[in-house]
Order: sequence, then structure tokens, then C-alpha cells
Amino acid sequence: MLDPKLLRNSPKEVDMALKKRGIDLDLSKWKENDNSRKNIQAETEKLQSSLNKVSKEIGNLKRKKLDSSVQEDKASLLTKKIKNLSKKLQTILKDINKLALELPNIPDKDVPEGSSEKDNLEIRSWGKIPEFSFKPKDHLEIGEKLGGIDMEAATRIAGSRFSVLKSDLAKLHRSLIHFMLDMHTKEHSYEEVYVPYIVNSQSLIGTGQLPKFEEDLFKLSGEKDFYLTSTAEIPVTNLLREKIIESKELPLKWVCHTPCFRSEAGSYGKDTRGIMRVHQFEKVELVQAVEANDSEKTLESLTNHAEAVMKSLGIPYRVVSLCAGDLGFSASKTYDIEAWIPSLNCFREISSCSNFRDFQSRRMQARWRNVESNKIELLHTLNGSGLAVGRTLLALLELNQNEDGSVNIPEVLRDYLKKDKLTPI
Repeated sequence: MLDPKLLRNSPKEVDMALKKRGIDLDLSKWKENDNSRKNIQAETEKLQSSLNKVSKEIGNLKRKKLDSSVQEDKASLLTKKIKNLSKKLQTILKDINKLALELPNIPDKDVPEGSSEKDNLEIRSWGKIPEFSFKPKDHLEIGEKLGGIDMEAATRIAGSRFSVLKSDLAKLHRSLIHFMLDMHTKEHSYEEVYVPYIVNSQSLIGTGQLPKFEEDLFKLSGEKDFYLTSTAEIPVTNLLREKIIESKELPLKWVCHTPCFRSEAGSYGKDTRGIMRVHQFEKVELVQAVEANDSEKTLESLTNHAEAVMKSLGIPYRVVSLCAGDLGFSASKTYDIEAWIPSLNCFREISSCSNFRDFQSRRMQARWRNVESNKIELLHTLNGSGLAVGRTLLALLELNQNEDGSVNIPEVLRDYLKKDKLTPI
């Protein structure tokens, strides 16, 4: 959520920042509501002052055993007016809050200009793009020949855009999860957490998925306010909701493995082959909470932590800074890590690492105690995939394939899998 003071005091700055995102914002309704709020509050204060004065008069008259009926009638009328104004104020505050919840975060000043992924800026790259002496197969064909991917079974069980992994590929999938968790806990000092896969609407509001993007979520039927989580970012970041963290506890660094469930509304017809874009997938997520002054450097280090996984697995990649028009709703700045996918002959996103500054923490009231200023301040939150497990599996199958259909296992995974190669059945 944007700082209301920013909207109130610097509307032109907000307008220009959101135009960078491609959003033409009409703040006239917000200004109207905010002026009404101020007027009602000022009027309420006057009426309350008058009521306090009349109440004293009533008290004095009663102590003297004198008639106070005129003052009591006046007090009753003032009370009624205050109640009516309070109702009006609540309605106006709801409208103000609704608009505030629907406004995206302001992009950082160094976020590239642009309207789509074509305008994203490459920051760096790593690894050598492989050259094959044969025509490389895509991950689905490789997986089927290994007897490890069964899309037909998944369709019978659940419908399209689901997958079943079997045998060695199921083990490889599990090994990737264990490897990522081990690296982030042992080498990068994250604390592993286990969280619910079901979240309530307040948690989704806190991280910015609601109210604007409900169509992308799977809502559970019944009386309970439940949704399947679309990313571990939601339950993990909400560990901070309505909390005040002591400065000595910062930075907070959490890593979490969860399944993720997404309806992928509006994406039908795109990346539908295999496991590139499915309704259920798994991620190892990195979440950090830091002081405001530390969030920019934290984004760099968090991104480096995700890159370390790529390097260990030998996956060629590039890091791009998302342009303003391609930023997620809650992010002020995002780096995408894109893996080279041979069958597509291009780079595709495998991790997204974002700084949200105080946008999420204001929605969640996630704060920390600054011992130097003795003030309670909003935390800055960040997260990133470290990595998306299914897309990592996909990349490994295609990058490490051999002409005979076998797949070489990266050295760092061999102790987990107890194999150095997968062979067709």
C-alpha cells in the first residue's frame, strides 16, 4: 500500500510514477474523499468540544440540583450529529482504503522505462550456451522416453495443465528441492520454515494478491475464507503481519518449500506444452525482512543467492531488470533470472527476485523497533524464487541430454539421486 501522506502531499509524483507503469491515474475521487475526510474530522472535533462543554454544564447544574433539561437536549443532539458524522467518515475511509489497496507500488528511479518484457534490460549473464551435435529434444519428449513424465495421467486425474512425475524424474524433482534448501540454509544462512498451503484473504491482501487479482487464485468453496497459496511468499511474509520486530533480530531470512497453485487466468494457449506453465508447481522461496536503508543491497544479495543455485547446477542464465510496465503489482524493483532453454532457443524466467520496500509491510502492519530513534518503523520486505523447481528440472533435462536419450546428472545432485545419469526405459 502506498503511503497516504505521499498521495496527499505529492500527488504529481505518484501520478508520474504510475504513468511509468502505464497507469493513467485519476486522483480526483481520492482528493474529493480526502477533503471530505478532513472536513468531517474537523467538524467532529468541534462538535465533540461543544459536547464536552455541555456535559460539564450538565454536571454542574445537577450538582446544584438545578434543571439541566435544555443542556441534556443539546447534548443529545450533538451526540446524534457526531454519530452521523462517524458513519459518513467510515464510508469515506472505506472508499479511500479501497482505492489505496488497488494502487500498485511506485517503481524505483533506476527501473527501466518500457511497457512489456521486450523492454527489460539485461544486467549480466553467466555460462556457455551449449551446442549439440544432434537435434535436441524438448523436456516432454525426453521425460516421456525416460518414463518419468505422464501428462495424460495428470489430465485424467485433474485436467489439463497438470503433470505426473514418476521414478527417476520424481526423485530428481525431490533432490532439487533438498539441494536448494541445503544450499540456502547452510551457505546463505536462511532459516527454513514450514507454512500452511492454504491462506486467508487477509494474508493475500497483505502481500498484494487481493483485491485486484482474485481471478488468478484458486478459492476454496465452503464457509471458510480459504485460498490455495499461489506462492510461498504469501504465508511466509505474513509471519510478520501485525508484528513489531526488535532491531537485533534483523535481518530476518527465511527459506521455504511449498507447492504453488495458479489459475493462470488469461494465459491459455501460452506455454501449454509440458511443465513450463502448469496450475500446480513447486518453488523454494527466499524471503527477507530488513531495515529501510538495507533493502537495496539486500535485493542484490538475495538475487545472488538464487544465481548461486544456477551456477552450481551449470545452467546458463541471464539476469534482467524488469521495466516499469512489466513489474509485478507490489514490487518497486525486480530482477528476473532466465535460464537458457534449448528447445525454445531462448531464455525463460526461472526466478523472480523483488524489493517491495514498505508496500507490503504497510498493508500488513509489519514493523520494527529502531533503537537509535526509539521509533516504530515499517519493515522493508523482499523475496525471490531460489528456484522454481519444475522449470529447473525442465532446464536440466534439456541442457544435459545426450543423443541416445539419456540425461547427465549435475555433480552436485549425484549424492542426492545416487546416480550420475538417467537412461531411457
